[in-house]
Amino acid sequence: MTQKIAIAVIHGAGTPKKDFADEIISHISNGFAKKLSINNAEQELVFEPIFWSSVFESEQTELWKRLQENRNLNYSRLRRFVIEFLADAIAYQPTTLGNQNYDKVHSLVAASINKLREKAGANAPLCIISHSLGSIIASNYFYDLQFKRENMGIETVKCTSNSPIEQCETLTLFYTMGSPMALWSLRYIDFGSPITVPSPMISRFYPTIQGEWLNFYDKDDVLAFPLKGVNEAYQQAITEDVAVNAGGVLTSWNPLSHLYYDRDTEVITPIVDGLVRTWKAINMDKSIQYKKIENQVMITSNNEQ
Repeated sequence: MTQKIAIAVIHGAGTPKKDFADEIISHISNGFAKKLSINNAEQELVFEPIFWSSVFESEQTELWKRLQENRNLNYSRLRRFVIEFLADAIAYQPTTLGNQNYDKVHSLVAASINKLREKAGANAPLCIISHSLGSIIASNYFYDLQFKRENMGIETVKCTSNSPIEQCETLTLFYTMGSPMALWSLRYIDFGSPITVPSPMISRFYPTIQGEWLNFYDKDDVLAFPLKGVNEAYQQAITEDVAVNAGGVLTSWNPLSHLYYDRDTEVITPIVDGLVRTWKAINMDKSIQYKKIENQVMITSNNEQ
């Protein structure tokens, strides 16, 4: 039996549709099946979309309604996007009060990884694909697990079991798309510290595995930045800042490119390559182990004869 890869897909700021991850899942599954060339290859990937904006959706809608009431504002569509991005970012920040949104959002992430454990196994390699503010949420979530467990909220702790995948021990691949993480680094002394990818514990489960953190950005996307230049820690943590040209004829040359990473070939192909490489590494490890066991059994049997 093969070991499947667990993949969480985390959307960005705003309120997307609940099927926000369908397109990128389809592209990755198809690409993976073509490159791996085994029967039912797409079944080797287990996806779990994390729809975290549900935490803010009703309040955000009400805020937009109140701000528009009896007012004639210009750039309505642009204002809605800015409000959605900024409102999500501000509402998500941790506070000293109880029942904070930081904990609510992270508990959704924890519950989703718990589902991945049920479907892919407790030791499944974990891949995170995150867009925009979703990359901040993913980074904070895993940073707390790796370095600041005292920051974990009550609800998040309740949703997190001791399995390796839920304890961040099998985190292998991290893909950030259109990430504003460089801006968030201003909150910390010397621009802060990144998470460690792959997890330092991964070699206990898969000795030959090679993880990576690819950061995809479009030069026309005003919210996205390369991350290696933030400080020396990020220089070491990021495998590569990958410049892409996301979007089509009407969007690839302007800030709307921020919304189109999930269908861009320059993004999909490296992610597929990382998943194929990871799958081969973990399942080749198992095959080698099984062969060693079989050979040992044969030698023992021959000696007894």
